[in-house]
Amino acid sequence: MTPPRKPGRTAQETRERLLDAAAAEFGAKGYAGARTACIAARAGVNQQLISYHFGGKRGLLDELRRRWQETQATTVPPGASFADALRAHLDATLDRPDRARLAVWQALGDCPFTDAEADRDLEREATAEAVAEARRRQENGEIRAGIDPAFALLAAYAIALAPVTMPQFVRDILGGDPLSPETREVLRTQLVKLLTDD
Repeated sequence: MTPPRKPGRTAQETRERLLDAAAAEFGAKGYAGARTACIAARAGVNQQLISYHFGGKRGLLDELRRRWQETQATTVPPGASFADALRAHLDATLDRPDRARLAVWQALGDCPFTDAEADRDLEREATAEAVAEARRRQENGEIRAGIDPAFALLAAYAIALAPVTMPQFVRDILGGDPLSPETREVLRTQLVKLLTDD
């Protein structure tokens, strides 16, 4: 008797596999170092499907960036406290370290076309809004009065990225796995103590 045939992947499943594989490949090697053959191999699909679904490597990156911007907009629920906002951003960063690695690659100039003026304007607007939110939180007593709220925001970003960008230092300084729940909790509680009066 012939075993039942396994159903094939849907187009959407293939797209998601390719996006996950691209995030891992871009995070590991940067945009310039990533190869579509390696992305396809990670996804377990034919390389031609990258062009079919995304138009090529750049299309993959563009779709990842679009999705990440959507995700960032909903990372912190409305009305969340400063401590809860820190936790949400820390979790979002450490749940998907490939995203953070790709952001670092881009910041180092790996992908110059992502610095198009329109993209930079959107990033500047988002950053300005984040600084304004930090100022509002300080006015509401959530951020320590003696700290520049822009610096508080920068410190939070730097510490959230540290387990991804400097895992060896985090491991040596704090002990244990930089991406573990225990390390996350240490980072969150210490950030709250550093930046607030709680």
